[in-house]
Amino acid sequence: MVRAAVLPAVGSPLELVEIDLPEPGPGQVRVKLAAAGVCHSDLSLSNGTMKVPTPCVLGHEGAGTVLAVGEGVDHIAVGDAVVLNWAPSCGSCHHCTIGEVWLCVSALAGSANVYARTADGQDLHPGLNVAAFAEETVVAANCVLPVPDGVPLTDAALLGCAVLTGYGAIHHSARVREGESVAVYGVGGVGLATLQSARIAGAGPIIAVDVSPAKEELARAAGATEFVLASDTTAKDIRKLTGGRGADVAVECVGRADTIRTAWESTRRGGRTTVVGIGGKDQQVTFNALELFHWGRTLAGCVYGNCDPVADLPVLAEHIRAGRLDLSALVTEHIALDGIPAAFENMIAGKGGRALVVF
Repeated sequence: MVRAAVLPAVGSPLELVEIDLPEPGPGQVRVKLAAAGVCHSDLSLSNGTMKVPTPCVLGHEGAGTVLAVGEGVDHIAVGDAVVLNWAPSCGSCHHCTIGEVWLCVSALAGSANVYARTADGQDLHPGLNVAAFAEETVVAANCVLPVPDGVPLTDAALLGCAVLTGYGAIHHSARVREGESVAVYGVGGVGLATLQSARIAGAGPIIAVDVSPAKEELARAAGATEFVLASDTTAKDIRKLTGGRGADVAVECVGRADTIRTAWESTRRGGRTTVVGIGGKDQQVTFNALELFHWGRTLAGCVYGNCDPVADLPVLAEHIRAGRLDLSALVTEHIALDGIPAAFENMIAGKGGRALVVF
């Protein structure tokens, strides 16, 4: 039996209970968690913005040590340090065969499985495949990747979502070039990773936007050269900081219709807006036909940073070893499992960066 934070039903509070976790079967791996990040996607799953089978154990950003492997698993051994990969690609669907592994149609198929049971025998699903809000988990073998050399195991949890998403938004989706101006909306865990990635890309100026003035220090430490407090004049403020043109690139990490619209308006004519934040289907963003033609801007969604974790983790590891990427700077709070509900409340209130559950 292991402790886990269980979501009994959508909209219900998490319950900290003991669950019965079976030994790994063929093609599976059992992992002892070292740390798990509390991501806004977990909040979106718990409140119904995104669908998830329940009851389930949420948590998709994690790292730990392999305790056991099932038959047929040969790329990972007991004792290995691993990062959890919540969106493994199948390698054979249309998207995978054309190199868009982040859009794999089978990536989340494992979330529908029963992977454990409560003490009273109730079936449990693994939220986003990996169920990281637990002391231990059992996952498919393709849901674990080796932690690169030189990356602390606890910090490595952030590689599973926030860092890949922020890095990919800059380098894969927006394809920021040296000297381009970048505006980042939302200074949470993903926003901080995006700011660091913009700095790595040689962008400038790098403008952070948030509703909380308390985020300015965090933003500047991550690489922001300017900070704009969100208001009705945000787009105008950004144009003033970019020679009157607007930013070359805006990255929206909030997932709100008004923020997406403002991010788009704050980019220059011909600029690019990348939407990383996950909003609800009731969040409608509207444009008129003339402005779409006139401004010539690009608006693009971004899933998992448009990343291939197998290819991108070694690149990120090199940035970490060279001191260009600081994972610990993304974390503003270390908590236990029972601290997750409070971390959700802080997200709703717009406080802090990434909360990290440390086991």
